[in-house]
Amino acid sequence: RAGLEGFLEDADPHAPVLKRVVHETVKMGADNPDNFYQNASISGACEYRITGNRGTVRYLAFGTQAGHYGQGGGMPPTGFLEASQLHLSPEGDFEIIVSCTPRPGNWLPMKPETGLLIVRQTFGDKKTERLASLRIERIDGPHRPAPLTPTQVDEGLRSASTLVAGASLLFAKWARDFQAHSNELPRFDQEVSNRAGGDPNIAYYHSHWRLAPDEALVIEATPPRCDYWNFQLNNYWMESLEYRYFRVHVNSATAALEPDGSVRIVVAHEDPGVPNWLQTLGHEQGTMCFRWVRADAHPVPRTRVVKLAELKAGRR
Repeated sequence: RAGLEGFLEDADPHAPVLKRVVHETVKMGADNPDNFYQNASISGACEYRITGNRGTVRYLAFGTQAGHYGQGGGMPPTGFLEASQLHLSPEGDFEIIVSCTPRPGNWLPMKPETGLLIVRQTFGDKKTERLASLRIERIDGPHRPAPLTPTQVDEGLRSASTLVAGASLLFAKWARDFQAHSNELPRFDQEVSNRAGGDPNIAYYHSHWRLAPDEALVIEATPPRCDYWNFQLNNYWMESLEYRYFRVHVNSATAALEPDGSVRIVVAHEDPGVPNWLQTLGHEQGTMCFRWVRADAHPVPRTRVVKLAELKAGRR
């Protein structure tokens, strides 16, 4: 579905549309349950204007990438701009020019090889925060797509199939590699993350987890000063677990902290009766991700596997 939407329905960079390719039921690459992702097909041969209002989401960032998800070979960044750098009106309105040529004011760089715009809006508390309202338009020519041709349909279907095969292979490889440090959370290589379309302001700690029915994974960390942090559980294929109905992630706004400001998160198959319990939803293993956003330090979370009975006994 993501491939068909991205490479056939809204693939023309002459008439870009901000769309949600990854969301509650389309998942890939440790998609963040707190994120409202938006993508648009763009081209370094064109120029664009993004207009909108900042809203109140915890974090808002715009990135341009070379290539797109359906081409393979990575998506190195070609430009980046985040909300703290924006010139805003008193009401929070703004305008961003997206181009290869530098512009005064809010400018999001591109390169000739740019093919994709990625927007990340990150909630701390979805109940109280408001999304940024965004619109993109082409400004160096008419904002309308060319008539669809058989060649474009063929290329779009090829790109969609490349996405299906490539994403599966890439994230399965990552999951296999993560098993070398199963139930631990070392920092993920930032350059590898950036080339795969990750946000350069985010420090990622990707890994694999595996628990027996009577075990629990305890994760402890002292959050640094940062805009936001979260921890999430994924299945083996690096797809976030069902976060609409179950507690499979926790963040800086929703976590119960210890008196010293640290946080303890518990992953277990059944409720141990402690704060910050995350559900495995029947999975015996999977992947996981801890992330700090715009942090002034990058501590490595501490992990240990304990018996579930020990946690329950400790509660008493």
